[in-house]
Amino acid sequence: MSVFIITSLIILVFIIIYQIGRASEYASVLRGEEKVKLQTNRTIALVLVAFFILSMWGIYECNAMFMDRMLPKAACKTGENYDKMFIYTLAVTGAVFFATQFVLFWFCYKYQASEKRTTFFFAHSNKLEIIWTTIPAIAMAILVAIGLRNWFEVTAPAPADATIVEVVGKQFNWIIRYPGKDNELGKRDFRKINDANNILGMDWTDPHNMDDIISQNGELHVVVNKPVKLLICSRDVIHDVGLPHFRMKMDAVPGITTTMCFTPTITTAEMKQITKNPDFVYEIACDQLCGKGHYSMRGTVVVQTQEEYDKWLASQQTYYSLNNPAPGAPAGGEAKPEVKTDSVKAITMK
Repeated sequence: MSVFIITSLIILVFIIIYQIGRASEYASVLRGEEKVKLQTNRTIALVLVAFFILSMWGIYECNAMFMDRMLPKAACKTGENYDKMFIYTLAVTGAVFFATQFVLFWFCYKYQASEKRTTFFFAHSNKLEIIWTTIPAIAMAILVAIGLRNWFEVTAPAPADATIVEVVGKQFNWIIRYPGKDNELGKRDFRKINDANNILGMDWTDPHNMDDIISQNGELHVVVNKPVKLLICSRDVIHDVGLPHFRMKMDAVPGITTTMCFTPTITTAEMKQITKNPDFVYEIACDQLCGKGHYSMRGTVVVQTQEEYDKWLASQQTYYSLNNPAPGAPAGGEAKPEVKTDSVKAITMK
C-alpha cells in the first residue's frame, strides 16, 4: 500500500510540474515572450546568488560542527610534516575553489541577459591559456615536491639505533614480532606456518628466532623519541597498516616486505591528558578492504618511556618457550634446567 501511495505522489508531482510549465508558456504568450524571459533570467540569477551564500554558510557550519571530532595533533615528527602539507594543499585548493565559485555565481548575476546588453562571444586568448595553464602547473609541482619529500622521509633507511619491529597482517588481526636480546629478528619460511604453534613460520634452525617475542593481540609497543622501523608484510591477502594518529600508512603485501620508519614524540599517557580522554589509545587500522572481517582488524600502539618499555619487554616470554616447553614443564612455561641422574643418586646415597 505504501509503495502505491509513494508512486501516486511521484506521478502527481510530475503532473504539477508539467502543468506549471504549460501555464508559463501561456503566460509568455499573453505578456510577451521576451519580457517573460528577462524576468525568468533575473529570478534565476537571484536564486543562484542565494544558493552560493547558503552553500558557503553550510560549509562553514559543517566545519565548525566537526572541528572538535578531528584527530588530535600528530604524534610524530613525520606526521607534523604531513599536517603542514595538508594545510598547504587545503589553503591553495580552498582559495582556488572559493575564488572560482564566487566568480561563477557573480557572473551569472552580473551579466544576465537584459534589454541593454547583447551577447559577446569570446573565442580564444593565448595569454589566458598560458596563465591558467602555467600557474596551476607550478602550484601542483610545488605540492608534489612537498609530498615526495615527506614520502622519502618515511621510506628512508632507518637510523642505526632504530628499534626493529615486524608487523604481519592476517585475516583478521595483526601479529607483532619483536627481536629478543640479540636485537635481530630470525628467519621465517611460509612453508613452516602452523596456527597451532608457529603462526609466522619461524625457522627454528636459526638461533636468532629463539629469543623473538610475538604479540598476537595486535599491540605494538614503541619508545617515545626513539626511531622505530616497521617491517610490514601479510600472511594471506593485501592489508594496510594505517596509523592515523601518526599520519602514516603502508600496504602489507603477501610475499613482499615493505618498511616504514617514524619517531613517536608523545606517549600514550601524555596523549590522554592532551585529549582529556582517559580511554584514549593509538590505533592500528587496516586501510585496505581485506574480507568480511575487515571491520574487526584493529590493533593499538602503546608509546612508552624507555624504562616502561624495558619493563614490559622483560615480562614477555619468547615465542619459542611458549610453544616448545621442555619435557615436564607446563605448557607455555619456560624450559626448566635438566637435573643429572648421577647427581640425584649421589644425594640419595648420602
